[in-house]
Amino acid sequence: MHLDLRGKSVLLTGASSGIGWATAKAFAFAGARVAISGRREDALTQLALQIRAHGGEAHALPADLSKRGEAVDLAARAQEALGQVDVLVNNAGVGMAASQWTGGDGDVARALFETNVWSPLALTAALVPDMRLRGQGAIVNVSSMGAVVPFVLVGHYGASKAALATATTALRNELRGSGVGVTLVLPGPVETPMLAEAKQIDGIDGALAWSPPGKADVLAKMIVRAVQSGRREIVYPRMLWVARIFPRLGELLGGWSMRKMNASDTRVVAGGSQGDREALEAREKFDAQRAA
Repeated sequence: MHLDLRGKSVLLTGASSGIGWATAKAFAFAGARVAISGRREDALTQLALQIRAHGGEAHALPADLSKRGEAVDLAARAQEALGQVDVLVNNAGVGMAASQWTGGDGDVARALFETNVWSPLALTAALVPDMRLRGQGAIVNVSSMGAVVPFVLVGHYGASKAALATATTALRNELRGSGVGVTLVLPGPVETPMLAEAKQIDGIDGALAWSPPGKADVLAKMIVRAVQSGRREIVYPRMLWVARIFPRLGELLGGWSMRKMNASDTRVVAGGSQGDREALEAREKFDAQRAA
């Protein structure tokens, strides 16, 4: 399946920073009309202005996808702004630093699953039926290599991304022959505010050392090309394909690399732009370094 993006409409979540920010610009530069969503209205407005300055069309639609019902409302607002949604990019995601026995099923964990799993499924349910009727469209679900190689103290995040990856594969099979393409994205470490948050976990630098971080703008271009060509899956950085193809090997190598991480940390740290102090400070430091 090949999809010409010129004039097509794209709804992209998690666009206020990182991979989402870069991907929204990449779609716009490919000729698509974009509706961009995230929790930070100021950042979305800035991004929309940048896209418009280059002759593109962008609609800023703030939403907090950690709240049940927000995804369905966002889908309706995107359809109103764009007329229809041809491409859905489920990129919104939040992190959390906690052991399984401290994070449990608390409020932070439940908000994480609402954002990372239930909201993508809700947006899919709201938008795919119209794509099927038109016989054309695309869904991009941004999961994580953390679904394949779970890290110490980010088991909740890895579990949520594993759930999304499994749902994506099932969705692709359900939509076979419909004209609606499905792409699964499995990023490893990428220089984003979320990675800056993760680096606050004691000992994680050593675990990340074997995979140099990628660049958000490089991944963004890969995502756009995947939608255009109908590609089923992206692993980035590319060297991580080994862990994807041989997941048991990835688990063994990952476990070895994490041996110096402090698994006894009893904190529960919520990530994201509305996360706890440690996460926000890491994000601010990342943004300051990028601006310097």
